Amino acid sequence: MKDRAIIDVEQLSKTYQISDKDPGFKGTLKHFLSRKTFGVEAVKNVSFKIQPGEIVGFLGANGAGKTTILKMLCGLIYPSSGSIYVDGFNPAKRQNDFLKNITLVMGQKQQLIWDLPPMDSLQVNAAIYGLSESEATNRIKELSIMLELGEELYRPVRKLSLGQRMKTELLASLLHKPSVLFLDEPTLGLDVNAQARVRSFLSEYNRKTGATILLTSHYMADITALCSRVLCIHKGELFYDGGLNSLTNKLTPYRELRIELKDQFNPKEFENYGIIKTNTDRFIEIRILRTELPKVISRILERFEVIDIEIKDPPIEELIGKLFNQRRI
Repeated sequence: MKDRAIIDVEQLSKTYQISDKDPGFKGTLKHFLSRKTFGVEAVKNVSFKIQPGEIVGFLGANGAGKTTILKMLCGLIYPSSGSIYVDGFNPAKRQNDFLKNITLVMGQKQQLIWDLPPMDSLQVNAAIYGLSESEATNRIKELSIMLELGEELYRPVRKLSLGQRMKTELLASLLHKPSVLFLDEPTLGLDVNAQARVRSFLSEYNRKTGATILLTSHYMADITALCSRVLCIHKGELFYDGGLNSLTNKLTPYRELRIELKDQFNPKEFENYGIIKTNTDRFIEIRILRTELPKVISRILERFEVIDIEIKDPPIEELIGKLFNQRRI
């Protein structure tokens, strides 16, 4: 029997009331005397469940409603309708026990005090969450080792690189050992190496603690490295909830074959095998139906002297872009 869902969202909706104002002084005066508003649906009847220990990717274009949903899950904004339960709590009530069980990390926001070393902010956080001095010391030591932080904890935040700041932000957010992590673009603006280190840390943290993670990111490498399941949202509506591999198979019936041959070749010789993407010198890339793949590879190996062969799916960015384009039609 499956564990009880740690995140349970049913028919969640959020409508914002926006002022309908004409431009100019006349419009401002009219708006002051007789204000008119209209509703904008940011989230529409979204339902999903997440089991304890899952890492789930939340995908969607800017303005799709991802951050609005995360804020409702944390209790920062109230839903217009529907229900939310996170670890058995209603987030809107903002109970202390609920707040001790969650954390929200936003890549474009910071909680550390700019002119002070991270260690000072960490001690403040420890006091807020009621950690003893020994608990805080042990927790900071454990997380700093996992995040590869050392002297950075004793330098003013403004002196740290973006990657170092992001790691210290993660440490501060996880100091109270939350069971549910809401991560909104945690690798935003980081270089490739820093992104990889953050992904590695999150994977290890999930493995060691069993924490549940809901992650939004525009970097598909974050999603493919961490998430086996994804939620896709467009204009406030959830239209896909399932495995990342299943999504890939659904979006494209093809796989890509990159072949290195011993000798130069005539590209026309490969036209019967699939769709030729590129060919240079002794290399060729062709797109082949998944169902035809074993047969095609066998025929190529029989006919040509092959040095190397690589099989891969089309780039995930291409597939996700295609998915959202189709959704807009």
